[in-house]
Amino acid sequence: MTKALDGVRVLDFTHVQSGPTCTQLLAWFGADVIKVERPGSGDITRGQLQDIPKVDSLYFTMLNHNKRSITLDTKNPKGKEVLTALIRTCDVLVENFGPGVLDRMGFTWEKIQEINPRMIVASIKGFGPGPYEDCKVYENVAQCTGGAASTTGFRDGLPLVTGAQIGDSGTGLHLALGIVTALYQRHHTGRGQRVTAAMQDGVLNLCRVKLRDQQRLAHGPLKEYSQFGEGIEFGEAVPRAGNDSGGGQPGRILKCKGWEQDPNAYIYVITQAPVWEKICDVIGETGWKTHPDYATPPARLSRLNEIFARIEQWTMTKTKFEVMEILNADDIPCGPILSMKELAEDQSLRATGTIVEVDHPTRGKYLSVGNPIKLSDSPTEVKRSPLLGEHTDEILRDVLGYSDAHVAEIHDSGATTPPRKQAAE
Repeated sequence: MTKALDGVRVLDFTHVQSGPTCTQLLAWFGADVIKVERPGSGDITRGQLQDIPKVDSLYFTMLNHNKRSITLDTKNPKGKEVLTALIRTCDVLVENFGPGVLDRMGFTWEKIQEINPRMIVASIKGFGPGPYEDCKVYENVAQCTGGAASTTGFRDGLPLVTGAQIGDSGTGLHLALGIVTALYQRHHTGRGQRVTAAMQDGVLNLCRVKLRDQQRLAHGPLKEYSQFGEGIEFGEAVPRAGNDSGGGQPGRILKCKGWEQDPNAYIYVITQAPVWEKICDVIGETGWKTHPDYATPPARLSRLNEIFARIEQWTMTKTKFEVMEILNADDIPCGPILSMKELAEDQSLRATGTIVEVDHPTRGKYLSVGNPIKLSDSPTEVKRSPLLGEHTDEILRDVLGYSDAHVAEIHDSGATTPPRKQAAE
């Protein structure tokens, strides 16, 4: 069975998280991703947050599956020769350098188009054109400038960033879609094009419901927010709303049995109008089904704190999984707060390939996230990340067709490091 992106060759100039997320996704779908790394050091995340000395970190291994690694000094004349040949051979170049780095290497968009008119050049930047376009951006900066932090947290507390990497990995996912779209269009035009994804833009796209609420706010208070029910006036901007549901349905995180010892003994419960009467039955408040203060959504708005406090009295008598089982039997929307430990041990996630165990030659076995996107005709096989420069000779010979003598000449020039020496270092 062929992979969806078989035959597509990607030149991967990415590092850290946002770019590698994008290229790993393409590799999972079958693209031949050639990761270009600096001789001697490689991607900086190989050595960041190491839990085992002198072994590639989990930060690196979990973002670079299914790729091949070549070391290349692009300042070396022979290195530039190899890079030019790779651009001529590959379909896509992906980079997340700082602003202007690729141009200073001598590979402007115009130069790349001259070398390979079919080449798609995909870039992740912190900001799009505007006053901040030359600024450097990291995950939390993207969350703050893209609207996520200002709308995350509780009303009387600091803005908060989320543990989900919506700035880095989220933008990488956006860029991957742009690349695949450009590849599809190339079938019709025969031409490559530039694909860009700014981290600020990606975060804002994921915050679209808050931009929705900003516009609604101009026409009156946001009635599904707890703030409205508590009689607190709204300001000019969308406020932080704690754990209120962003979909207009009242929802809260509630304590479950064992919450005093377990920081994750909680469950999220939504009080949707279609299941209100079932909720009343479950918690033993059948009178609320007809009482004028509780029977309708508008009547309940000013009483949400009281209502959720009563529901919590019930959830605290049961574990989060017992609550999940009982409420789901009545189609009442809810979800337990699952810790990373619980997710790592979830056998159903392993069965679907969402959590995978990977064997690495120096690290041994470790867990990683697998492909979150499933294709019926293109199953994903998660392969280990490459050692630094592991495939240098293989790529020079098999991809570029260089002779053994030519490969030796490139090594002698210092443009690359032979794979065995690289791996030993």
